[in-house]
Amino acid sequence: MRNAFGDRPGPYVIGHRGAAGYAPENTMVSFERGIALRADAIELDIHPTSDGQLVVIHDPTLERTTNGHGFVSTHSLAEIQALDAGSWFDPSFQNVRVPTFREVLEWARGRTKVVVEIKQGPIFYPAIEEMMIATLDQAQMRGEVLVISFDHHSVRKVKQLAPEIATGVLYAGRVIDPVGLALAAQADALMPYWPLLTKEEVAAAHAAGLLIGPWGGAEQNYEYILATGVDAVLADFPDHPRTVIEQQQAAGR
Repeated sequence: MRNAFGDRPGPYVIGHRGAAGYAPENTMVSFERGIALRADAIELDIHPTSDGQLVVIHDPTLERTTNGHGFVSTHSLAEIQALDAGSWFDPSFQNVRVPTFREVLEWARGRTKVVVEIKQGPIFYPAIEEMMIATLDQAQMRGEVLVISFDHHSVRKVKQLAPEIATGVLYAGRVIDPVGLALAAQADALMPYWPLLTKEEVAAAHAAGLLIGPWGGAEQNYEYILATGVDAVLADFPDHPRTVIEQQQAAGR
């Protein structure tokens, strides 16, 4: 969003797990596809391995998106990178592998911004925030990311450790005070599940100096979402909201 993605007119399109509707999520082929479809940024998820490396995968377990079994955090990097992370999506992606966080950052530097979701629970990783910041520094990407999480303690910890890193709070249910939620976590952005989105919530976020970008499978609802004045939208098919944005701009809206 603005502090992470520049000052050009928004809204920004964020490729959810790359372009998860077109390629196996959280893989290099998915990230490449997202950029090819003109996403302004790519979103990814991180978990630690048993030997202290951060890998890009959504679930805490391996079964859904690889041919492995068990928890990510109980396997070494070598074990995880030996897995097939593509065939579950389509046989044509056989032997696509799970990338490291560092690998994706190196690829993204100078090319795109990155939205990093820290995964916490059902296994909690007490040092994942420090690991993430160290990796950002190794890749010289500290100023090129937005760090988000459903664990708002984790969001606040990142901001306390590195105040210059942009952060956002994810939430999937109705909350009494979304702005208060973000401020308590010292966050810069609200990231609600899109059905919760209202023009009033967007206006309240902006009045508080916050950015707002919804997530979720909103394929038939981008016109409504964009009409609320959001700063960004996450999409499995990044070309879909991009098309709507261009149509609205052409119509002078």
